[in-house]
Amino acid sequence: MTQPKVLISDKMDPKAAAIFKERGIRVDEITGKTRDELIAMIGDYDGLAIRSATKVTADVLAAATKLKVVGRAGIGVDNIDIPEASKKGVVVMNTPFGNSITTAEHAIAMMFALARQIPEANALTQAGKWPKNDFMGVELTSKTLGLIGCGNIGSIVAERALGLKMKVVAFDPFLTPERAIELGVEKVDLDTLLARADFITLHTPLTDQTRNVLSKENLAKTRKGVRIINCARGGLIDEAALKDALDSGHVAGAALDVFAVEPPPADHPLFNTPNFICTPHLGASTDEAQVNVAIQVAEQISDYLLTGGITNALNVPSLSAEEAPKLRPYMSLAEKLGSLVGQLAHDNLTHISVEVEGAAAELNLKPIVAAVLTGLMRRYSDSVNMVNAPHLARERGLDVREVRHDREGDYHTLVRVTVATEAGDRSVAGTLFGNNEPRLVEMFGIKVEADLDGDMLYIVNEDAPGFIGRIGSTLGDAGLNIGTFHLGRRAAGGEAVLLLSLDSPMPEPLLWQVCQLPGVKMVKGLKF
Repeated sequence: MTQPKVLISDKMDPKAAAIFKERGIRVDEITGKTRDELIAMIGDYDGLAIRSATKVTADVLAAATKLKVVGRAGIGVDNIDIPEASKKGVVVMNTPFGNSITTAEHAIAMMFALARQIPEANALTQAGKWPKNDFMGVELTSKTLGLIGCGNIGSIVAERALGLKMKVVAFDPFLTPERAIELGVEKVDLDTLLARADFITLHTPLTDQTRNVLSKENLAKTRKGVRIINCARGGLIDEAALKDALDSGHVAGAALDVFAVEPPPADHPLFNTPNFICTPHLGASTDEAQVNVAIQVAEQISDYLLTGGITNALNVPSLSAEEAPKLRPYMSLAEKLGSLVGQLAHDNLTHISVEVEGAAAELNLKPIVAAVLTGLMRRYSDSVNMVNAPHLARERGLDVREVRHDREGDYHTLVRVTVATEAGDRSVAGTLFGNNEPRLVEMFGIKVEADLDGDMLYIVNEDAPGFIGRIGSTLGDAGLNIGTFHLGRRAAGGEAVLLLSLDSPMPEPLLWQVCQLPGVKMVKGLKF
């Protein structure tokens, strides 16, 4: 076998190159190259190890004729064109947990700096002043810390905060009461957190649901004198609204390690605002974290190039070579079913059951369950994959059941996903047409046959004459084209469901307009 060759294109701890050499892989460390220079050289390499500086664009991937794997030493993969990598057959990996402690500790450090106004006091003291009476801080002891997001990093922050004798409340859709008790935090809704927290720290990915979670309206709901920390993702806070809240004194202080645009412009409105602290995205910047992620990415790339083992992959499942051809269509179906219940079941999830029957019952169930969890968690995490999805589920106290049925059913193969929520069980089921094409066949007890692909619209309505015409006219008048149309109902004149595939995303105003149509009980935009 030809000796694989890897390029390290960003500055990385020397232990990464050492691991490649120890494993018998040729490695070049060539950093700081321009896009054109990278394109000119990338064709010689089987693997690419990067951090955040290298941009793995479609042009780079087109030139990477030998490339098999890209490994990101860190969590974020915004600098990698993952869809294009998938088309090219390039595995994309990251190291999602290598810098969790470091990021959590940075958030705690920012909280201390805010509480005691350390940066301002330091600057004036070093300027030759002695402003002893100008700074009156606050204690952290007995204060309430509000966590927006209580996953891997958020739970570490909670542990540290409890050690400081703070009270901790947490808002997280996937945080179960059992997991909250285990962590020693109180699970609350967002409005309650905003009203009670003395300090708020964010530890959630940037998604359509979390963008501007601290909007102008939500900042107004916070208690006067709140202090806010964001070491997670830029875009979670409306920065203009935060500026206004700081100027008015409603927010007593804010500390940001991340911005909506990075680097932020020199004239950013928050700069030079009193009681505002910022750092240049240093959450993962410790010696220990850099060593950890460098070692992990080198080991993962080496395993894949030498043995085919896939760990922490973002665009392919972790599979053995023998299982892959048979399991891939099942995992595609499973991930779509998980995504469907994840998008529709909003309240607290406590249990999930994955049942298989027919041909599916004869397969390795672990990758199928992992695919379900990947789809379920993807709406709430921007770094979920087949490897870390089960970990994220366990972290949130989600009880996962695997069930095989020997019985003969209506379909030659069937996968059913059921989630237990506070409102009751929600179940969806799917099969494979032609042993390859995923198809939804049941949704919340209603028979329906539908593809799950692209942008979709889910409607629960009363089964009455004229409804289909009204929905078609409403979408048509808005210039939104319907791709496919799938119907199901419990009984004539009863409750019906409608699944539409759309050629473009559903605008929010149009979604509201559909909600107002006679007979409509529920409307939800879906994306697969």
